[in-house]
Amino acid sequence: MDLAIDIGNSSCKAGLYDRGRKVSIDVPESPDKAFIENILLTNDISRAILSSVRKEDSLFKDILEKSGVSTTVLSHTTPLPFKLLYETPESLGTDRLAAVAAAYSMFPDTNVLVIDAGTAVTYDLLDSVKNYIGGNISPGLQMRFRALNEFTGRLPLVSKSDIFGNLGVNTTDAIRSGVQTGLIFEINEYIRNLKINYSGLKVIITGGDADFFSTKIESECIVNRDLVIDGLNYILNYNA
Repeated sequence: MDLAIDIGNSSCKAGLYDRGRKVSIDVPESPDKAFIENILLTNDISRAILSSVRKEDSLFKDILEKSGVSTTVLSHTTPLPFKLLYETPESLGTDRLAAVAAAYSMFPDTNVLVIDAGTAVTYDLLDSVKNYIGGNISPGLQMRFRALNEFTGRLPLVSKSDIFGNLGVNTTDAIRSGVQTGLIFEINEYIRNLKINYSGLKVIITGGDADFFSTKIESECIVNRDLVIDGLNYILNYNA
């Protein structure tokens, strides 16, 4: 059995794979020592791969390796099925690398845009000849709501909702409409712009707000909530 662990900015996800087939996904509230030890106790794990966008912590790696599990910590030096054209690959989030790897496994030899709508919204482009071109990072929905609240004196903290219009008729509605409509416009324009130069562009969206945006994007898109975890497992098998 293989284990893939993705530690993001605000959540953690662990996936178990049997010969490449996803068996289960777990989303712990706090990924601690007991969480890993329980996985090892209840499953026969032979290989593992870790990705973290937080400050590097060797705890998980140490526990896995002491249990005899061959463990890979994903980095820009890990062999990948595509070429990195990013000028500072050492600063590139490993979750983004994993998501692009999953996109490649789904659509090889195809132009693909990966949108990860989480704490931040990331845009990553893989072209049809296996080049990771680069991408952009933008504040996510909750970050934008919090910024308006924390950096102003009187604006309230607002949360997302599927009920909103183009123009608000009160302050709460104005914030919700401004933040949500603005990010929807941003995503749609990225897609429109990239389609000009990248024919047959496929769009995959993942992250905590993937469902929210998937119904509001003008172009056809594929929702894969486990994209990063799937990509980690793909990289693990690619390096086997």
